[in-house]
Amino acid sequence: MKKELPVSKLNSKEKDLVKKAINAKKKAYAPYSKYQVGSVVLDDTGKIYTGCNVENASYPAGLCAERTAIVKMVSEGGKKIKTIVVAASSEEPVFPCGMCLQVIQEFGADSEVIALNKSGKHFLKALTRTLFPFAFDPEKLNQ
Repeated sequence: MKKELPVSKLNSKEKDLVKKAINAKKKAYAPYSKYQVGSVVLDDTGKIYTGCNVENASYPAGLCAERTAIVKMVSEGGKKIKTIVVAASSEEPVFPCGMCLQVIQEFGADSEVIALNKSGKHFLKALTRTLFPFAFDPEKLNQ
């Protein structure tokens, strides 16, 4: 895997998104796993949407932070993800799970994903297409 980089290497807009993702993580409802995640979506119009993970006693009913932020974007009229930031509770940065990557690619196959570590001081960055190169996309429905 790539070497983690210090957050100081991000531009000012990305640093602002990082702060918002860390704040969103504090709102997570994770009484079962204790693994809090916050996410921020920046859409192609510059609007920002936040989300956190929301667990449920019936585990499959829980929702990841990334999908929470994306659902908020869509419900408020957004259609295209430019950047998504994920702040997780692990020592090393963690990229979105497969289910979240599928949803991210639906609204931003060319979007940038920034994954933060627990302290929010280090990150990894990748394009959605790189993280999920063989995604199921709408074009496959018409074949």
